[in-house]
Amino acid sequence: MNSEWAIVNESREVRRERCKVKLLPFAFDVLHLSFVSFTIHHHLPYLAAMEITSAKYLISSPGYLKCPPPDRPEYAFIGRSNVGKSSLINMLCNNHKLAKTSASPGKTQMINHFSIESTSADRNTGQWYIVDLPGYGFAKVSQQQRKQWQQMTEDYLRRRPNLMNVFVLVDSRHRPQKADIDFTNLLGEWGVPFSIVFTKADKATQQEVSKNIKLYLNEMKKYWEFLPASYATSTVKKLGRNKILDAIGEMNKLFEG
Repeated sequence: MNSEWAIVNESREVRRERCKVKLLPFAFDVLHLSFVSFTIHHHLPYLAAMEITSAKYLISSPGYLKCPPPDRPEYAFIGRSNVGKSSLINMLCNNHKLAKTSASPGKTQMINHFSIESTSADRNTGQWYIVDLPGYGFAKVSQQQRKQWQQMTEDYLRRRPNLMNVFVLVDSRHRPQKADIDFTNLLGEWGVPFSIVFTKADKATQQEVSKNIKLYLNEMKKYWEFLPASYATSTVKKLGRNKILDAIGEMNKLFEG
């Protein structure tokens, strides 16, 4: 193992000790960085979001071994097919052409890296990655292709040493879906930090969105002792953008520290 990987792994162990959350049905602790960002947002004064100054597509990889060197913090975005993943990434980066959007589910088929440069409220600059992962759910692909995607995604999530957090996207227009709950429980088993991003909050009434979010979080309480950070978002109104970027900024500090 080279020194670069050793440093990243050492940093990850420090993060794990700070961020333990218990998944109720299992007899082990889950390491949950998102709980730190949840605590930050709800117990400290709100901080102005950092600004992304540059966002560029970098590479599409068929597996984690082909990904860029793990020398900077990394944030993956994943969800059921057609949940609005590419639109959310574009909204965060203020670039509607960055990640390709499509009305046809299953268009993202590889591990897509975007190189990000940002400036925080205290004028510190940072470099990090956004990763667009293939969706799960009802994509119209063969069973064999779906298994390949699942294995590629699992290998990436479990083995990528600089992965700081996974943002799991959930459509706020719908009641809790088994596929979403099962996936977050898998992340718990694997010890992968994650947050929940409720998308398309502008596509239904505020009452309906609030009801569905509450139902989803109540469903999670059946499995989780502590709930992860969660964000309601709208790519049209840019709702949730600053809070997600603030959370990323705080996690960047942990990586650097």
